[in-house]
Amino acid sequence: MGRLDNKTAVITGGASGIGRAIVKLFIEEGAHVLLGDIQDDLGKALADELGSNALYLHANVRKESDIKSLIDLAIKRFGRLDILINNAGFGGVTAPIEELSIDAFDVTMEVNFRSVVIGMKYAAAVMIKQKSGSIISMASIAGLQAGIGAVTYSVAKAAIISLTRNVALELADRNIRVNCICPGLVGTALWGRALGFPQDKAERLSKLLSIELANANPMKVPITTDHISKAALFLASDDSTHITGHPLVVDGGLTLGQKTEEDSEDLEQIKKILGIDDLDENFRKLNEKIAQMKYEE
Repeated sequence: MGRLDNKTAVITGGASGIGRAIVKLFIEEGAHVLLGDIQDDLGKALADELGSNALYLHANVRKESDIKSLIDLAIKRFGRLDILINNAGFGGVTAPIEELSIDAFDVTMEVNFRSVVIGMKYAAAVMIKQKSGSIISMASIAGLQAGIGAVTYSVAKAAIISLTRNVALELADRNIRVNCICPGLVGTALWGRALGFPQDKAERLSKLLSIELANANPMKVPITTDHISKAALFLASDDSTHITGHPLVVDGGLTLGQKTEEDSEDLEQIKKILGIDDLDENFRKLNEKIAQMKYEE
């Protein structure tokens, strides 16, 4: 018996990174999974690998119609919707506020926040009729604490946390739970893609980063996509039936603060490894191109 037997889940951004880990774990736990993404080759290959309980659909989360199509197909194919994972996202624009491209800001907010609102809208419409459901969105510790991520990304993630709490209250009497996960520094391809690397190189970089980033948290252990997928499983399953409106932090204690000067030195070493001191200038040059990234189709 799996913890998600006979449940149906829709997962955006499910072809790689955290989304891929969630898809695989949910299938292992007995769920029917419809994954949406714009990385068609990766998405189709994953669905084929996982068998008949997995289905892929191209979905650009900047388009309301694409998100609605995910929900509609889940109902048509599996008969119900028990779980929505709003996972799709990207690093987006980073620049000092006085140099911020508003077009790039809009794209970043559309992908990272507006898509979550749309996902909740269409999932709630189905779940209200069922009188049950679990909606889980991917926020970030950058939404809880300033200085961890770029301004626009951090604001989008903070908005997800607030949205989660407000919608959780609105839907509580319908037996629908709404939560979010705040990952810490997880070594995913998101880092590499933000630096302009192609997907295959970004994936290889992520494995190295997961080890190096461990030094930034007090527990000194790498936070992997598997850790985040297990948090998602907990919030999606009946193990968390009385938890709603909660931002679940999975960061190895990073947001607890620094304990010693040694910790501060570790953070400086991480910055050096990632080249963070040089990233701002690189990102500024990319600002005007952000709107033409792969989410623009």
